Amino acid sequence: MRASSIDGVAPARPQHNVLRLLLLPLVILAGMGLSVEAGLLGPLGEQVGHLWATLSIFGVGAAILSLLLLFSGPQKGPALTELPRWQLIGGFLGPIYVVVLTLATPHIGIAMTMIAILSGQVGKSVLIDHFGWFGAARKRVNGERWIALVLIVAALVLISRG
Repeated sequence: MRASSIDGVAPARPQHNVLRLLLLPLVILAGMGLSVEAGLLGPLGEQVGHLWATLSIFGVGAAILSLLLLFSGPQKGPALTELPRWQLIGGFLGPIYVVVLTLATPHIGIAMTMIAILSGQVGKSVLIDHFGWFGAARKRVNGERWIALVLIVAALVLISRG
């Protein structure tokens, strides 16, 4: 097992590695779902308007989450007044993401939209890991991460030319 690149951070535990391997296919499937969502949102946005399409997607999602909460048993409810306000930024960023997805997909295509989103996600994620923002464990940018970023940008260029 490889030690972390940051002094004072313990190497990953074996059960942690197993959990990562089990979650990876689930995350890949969720990413595939985003591509399907982009394919659905583009035409929906053109039919009913981009903001209405976004609202409908969030409305369906809220209904499904409400049902899951209703049938999942007792949950620790949110203490919104006790949370730092910055932790609620996702509620602002989610609709912006979906509106941009709805606007961009019909014009630049699903593949171009997804690789552009991926390049933004990975680029910002590497910075968040590197600096430990939002309480994330710090993982310094190393050569492999730089190469991954370059390859994603190369994919963006290749897909835009294709």
